[in-house]
Amino acid sequence: MTDAQKVTAYIEKHSKWSEKLTELRAIFNETDLQEEVKWGAPSYTFDGKIVAGIAAFKHHYAIWFHQGVFLKDPAKKLVNAQEGTTKALRQWRFTENDPIETAIVKEYIIEAIANSIAGKVVKVQRKQGVVLPSLLKEAFATDVKVKEAFKKLTAGKQREYAAYIEAAKREETKQKRLEKIIPMIRNGQGLHDKYKNC
Repeated sequence: MTDAQKVTAYIEKHSKWSEKLTELRAIFNETDLQEEVKWGAPSYTFDGKIVAGIAAFKHHYAIWFHQGVFLKDPAKKLVNAQEGTTKALRQWRFTENDPIETAIVKEYIIEAIANSIAGKVVKVQRKQGVVLPSLLKEAFATDVKVKEAFKKLTAGKQREYAAYIEAAKREETKQKRLEKIIPMIRNGQGLHDKYKNC
C-alpha cells in the first residue's frame, strides 16, 4: 500500500471527519510537502523532516505542526496539546462547526516549511538515567526475566514505560497499566512501537 493509499484509508476510517480531513489534505497537497504516514497518521515532510500532519480525534480533528512553537500564530489558533510535556509540537484543533480558512491554513504551512528550511528545531535535552516507579521496581524484584528484558530496551523506551506508570493518578490504574506493559516489555517492545512502525 502506498503512502497516498494509507492516508486515504486513514481518512475513510475516521468517517465523522473524513470530509474535513480531505479538505485539509488538499491544502497540504498544494504545497511542496511530501505526503507520508508516520505514527499511523498522515504526515507532511520537507527534505525528509516532518513539518506537519493531520489527525482525527473523538471530539475534534487537527493539524499538528512538528516545530509549531516557532510559528508566529497571528490568528491565535495553536495550542500545546500536552502543556508541560510537549516542547515544540503545536496543534490547531477544529470542532464540528469550525470553518477551514484555507488562506490562513496555507500561511501557517508555508511559514512551517520556511522554518524547517531555516533549521529551526527545539533541541530536546535527553534525561540521564531512568527513575523507576516503585510498582515497576516491585515487578522486577518478583520477575527477573522482565527486569532483564527492560534493561535491553533503549533508555527512551524505558522512560516511556516509567512515565506511563507514573502518570496514572490512582493505584488501581497504575496496576492495570503495569499488567498491560509487562508482556510488551518481555517481547522487547516499546510502549509506542505500534505507532512508529506504521
